[in-house]
Amino acid sequence: MSKSSVFQTIGTDPVQISSSVALLEDYVTDSAANAAAAAASASTAASNANAAASSAASVVTSVNNAAASASAAANSATNAATSETNAATSATNAATSETNAATSETNAATSETNAANSETNAATSETNAATSETNAATSATNAATSETNAATSATNAATSETNASASETAAAASETAAATSETNAATSATNAATSETNASNSETLAEQWASQTTGIVDSTEYSAKAWAIGGTGVTTTAGAGPAKDWAVSPTTVDGTEYSAKNYAAGTLTSLNGSAKQWALGGGSSFDVYTTVSGGLYSARYYAEQAAARFDSFDDVYLGAKSSDPSTDNDGDGLHSGDLYFNTTDSVMKVYDGTNWNAVVTDTSTFATKGFATAMAIAL
Repeated sequence: MSKSSVFQTIGTDPVQISSSVALLEDYVTDSAANAAAAAASASTAASNANAAASSAASVVTSVNNAAASASAAANSATNAATSETNAATSATNAATSETNAATSETNAATSETNAANSETNAATSETNAATSETNAATSATNAATSETNAATSATNAATSETNASASETAAAASETAAATSETNAATSATNAATSETNASNSETLAEQWASQTTGIVDSTEYSAKAWAIGGTGVTTTAGAGPAKDWAVSPTTVDGTEYSAKNYAAGTLTSLNGSAKQWALGGGSSFDVYTTVSGGLYSARYYAEQAAARFDSFDDVYLGAKSSDPSTDNDGDGLHSGDLYFNTTDSVMKVYDGTNWNAVVTDTSTFATKGFATAMAIAL
């Protein structure tokens, strides 16, 4: 079969045949060549006849397949044309979309600018709203205060009116009272003159009772100042003496007795000693080893003596212990004759200068057992 017959059989324009048809032509050409070669060799290669026949059958099958491929290629070409049309339409649509996109971009920029302006305006409006809200709250407070003040003023006005009426009545009464007072004033003036004279006399007398130190006041008694710090008839006077001298005077107050300070902390050897001397020691230096009065010492002296005697006793009798001690209670060495009670053996022990020994009782003068028994029976 030639090229033209194949195209006629397919019924398609050769210009639109795809690459599959070109391959089919090559295959058909090769098959024809093989067929010619097979015919030339038929006389000498009879054994290959069957193979050639098979090849021929294969060629027919291939031709049929080629026809099917051509049909598919035609369909693909049609589809390609449709796709090309669709591509042209898409290109047009793409151009339109691009134009629309440019327009949208411009609109978006405009919207963005408008949005920024709106945001600024919104912020300004928000600030203005807050200010207005504050002003409104202040105005409300001021209005409430004004309302309260108005109510108070109304109340005060009513009260003032009442008070004015009362004042008018009181003024009339006051006028009457003024006349009476004028009469009383005259009487009071006379009384005032008398009182002034009496006050002057009382002032002089009060001053004397407070501070006079030159003698008795009003022929009866001494002043407060004289009794406090002294004065004529009070200082160094038997049965008298000012408070200050009784408190701190270093000498006798009334010619006989001494002050509280002297009895407490003075050096009153002639009067059996002060409290301080009896506490710490005699003499002006309060020496513990100086007698206070009558050959007696202070409490401090006797306390020290008692402590010394106890310490001396404590160094001889060491008390109760569970074992033999090696020193006395002050940590000093032991001496012959030291004693202690052994709580382990329940015996008294004495130190002989070297060892501790249990104290034993001399029984040589005790009655014998027989004599004691006889006496017991006799009694």
